[in-house]
Amino acid sequence: MEERKEWTLAEILEVHRKPLLELVYEAATVHRKHHNPNEVQISSLLSIKTGGCQEDCGYCPQAARYHTDIEENDLMSVEQVTTAANRAKVLGASRVCMGAAWRNVKDDEDFDQVIRLVQTVNSMDMEVCATLGMVTETQAKKLAEAGLYAYNHNLDTSEDYYKEVISTRGYEDRLETLSNVRKAKLTVCSGGIIGMGESVEDRCKMLLTLSQLDPQPESVPINALVAVEGTPMEDQEPVPIWDMVRMVATARIVMPKSTVRLSAGRLSMTKEGQALCFMAGAGSIFAGDKLLTTPNPATNEDLEMFEILGLQPTAPFAKGDRPQPEPLTEEERAKKENPKWSRPGHRIPAHVEYTKKGKLKKKAIQK
Repeated sequence: MEERKEWTLAEILEVHRKPLLELVYEAATVHRKHHNPNEVQISSLLSIKTGGCQEDCGYCPQAARYHTDIEENDLMSVEQVTTAANRAKVLGASRVCMGAAWRNVKDDEDFDQVIRLVQTVNSMDMEVCATLGMVTETQAKKLAEAGLYAYNHNLDTSEDYYKEVISTRGYEDRLETLSNVRKAKLTVCSGGIIGMGESVEDRCKMLLTLSQLDPQPESVPINALVAVEGTPMEDQEPVPIWDMVRMVATARIVMPKSTVRLSAGRLSMTKEGQALCFMAGAGSIFAGDKLLTTPNPATNEDLEMFEILGLQPTAPFAKGDRPQPEPLTEEERAKKENPKWSRPGHRIPAHVEYTKKGKLKKKAIQK
């Protein structure tokens, strides 16, 4: 299939709707042209600050307003992160992604601690990724100077459907954050979640938006919703494996040089289903028994699958050399920011209902 520089929604929908085997074949052809089909990057996702988030994302068990089984914890220490990163490295991981349940980065002691954590993992010859919410350009530059390789900030879904998923932040803030990450010369990791009640058109609109970023993201995670009890999306039906294959394949064709990451939802997939995703262009998985807070296949199961399929873990920095950020000026290093990120403020009925339920459950526990 001829590669395209620009896509329209109609063209992406046409790709997505192709007969499945034809779609997988075309995606596999594109994948082999730009990537080693026998290598899959193993990444480790580590929740360095869990729970207590101010946002109302309908899928997230870390939102403080809902009541789930997630326990809040303080920001991890250097020692804790070093131990986790060493364990991941021994098991073949070449990237550690550290996630904090924050709305946005604040210039405070916690951010100073994150900088130290980034420096620590970077010194271990591993790619370091972080997902910390919205960031300003200066904050992104501080992370880059510390050795951050990539910043993850998912679009989640289309701009149209986004208002059904979250009311506490605007879609434009996500795009601005990605722009700030680019200005800091970090690689971009941005994708979304399917299975939240969105349409196929919404899924393709999300891919269209990602494809229009210049340059396109180096990493595109495709997540299947993991419905968590206590969240507004707890009753959503599981995503069929065929939907995941189609999304992976379409993302591969639309963004040929990006690494498509097979992310949340793998616990419900068979090895055969995952193999089809790899054939369709997935070039990365997150390994470990948890993805931030949701269950994930055990690492030994993943290693067994790699052996069966003849896959090898990708080495660190295989897609490029370590980033070489420009040193911060003294003014940038001393700069403290308090940006006004948007709060759309519309009401999502299910979120209001589950917020009330969460308050009642918390009161009942406290009695």
